[in-house]
Amino acid sequence: MSPAGTPRNHGRAFSLIELLVVIAIVALLLGVMLPALGRARQSAHSTVCLSNVRQIGLAWSMYSGDHDDRAAPYMVNVDGRRVYWWGAEDDALQRIDHTRGTISAYLDSALHDGSVFECPAQAPGSYINQSRFDQPTSTYGYNGYGLAPPTTGYGLTRQSWRRLSDLRQTSEVFVIGDSMMILGALRNSALLDPPRVFQSWGWTQNYFPTTSFRHARPRSGAPGSTITARADGSSKATAGQASWIVSQEHAIGSVGDQNGPHYVPNWQRWRR
Repeated sequence: MSPAGTPRNHGRAFSLIELLVVIAIVALLLGVMLPALGRARQSAHSTVCLSNVRQIGLAWSMYSGDHDDRAAPYMVNVDGRRVYWWGAEDDALQRIDHTRGTISAYLDSALHDGSVFECPAQAPGSYINQSRFDQPTSTYGYNGYGLAPPTTGYGLTRQSWRRLSDLRQTSEVFVIGDSMMILGALRNSALLDPPRVFQSWGWTQNYFPTTSFRHARPRSGAPGSTITARADGSSKATAGQASWIVSQEHAIGSVGDQNGPHYVPNWQRWRR
């Protein structure tokens, strides 16, 4: 007992040096773990994205099976209402009806944050919504330019609307893929624009392609990978190259600088 009648405390407090050593060890462990956690998160995003585009690609194939083998349109007018592959514009209610899209009947998912239409690698709120009603459409783009050109709004009425049975190299032809666009700011794009566009005088470079290489992007700012569903039902990741990119900040560009075989497989037969 101490003179005051209380038990002695035989414990010893940490010294300042010991405390600093503990803090240094914790910081070192965090430095080792955080990159691994970041890579695990990127891998999870890529896995979900692969699943999403595979589901949308399957819905696209099912639509074709029910519509005389035609590829789904990008946009059609139905009773004065614009109907896209991802939903329909309801002018009366000033909103998007996501259940009325061209391929919605083949998908068991509504359009919302975290739905099959949203790539998890593109955080909600990180871009401006493209729709007239400031609602999300999709962070995936449909290759309507190559598969259903008369429906894209580019005035390509002389170009053929593709049938699935006419496609060659179906493992290479893009149907759905990661897509964003830059128009003053980052916006979503539901159309997967090709690296070259068609004019009355022929093919010219597209300065506003929309393929996004947002997956597994290194910290150095180099492009990552894009994930696409192909016409044969597969879905794959394709690593980007600096020469393909038009927006280094957001890693947006195209897979290569030519339309074939991924974007417009029959580009050589387009008519002026």
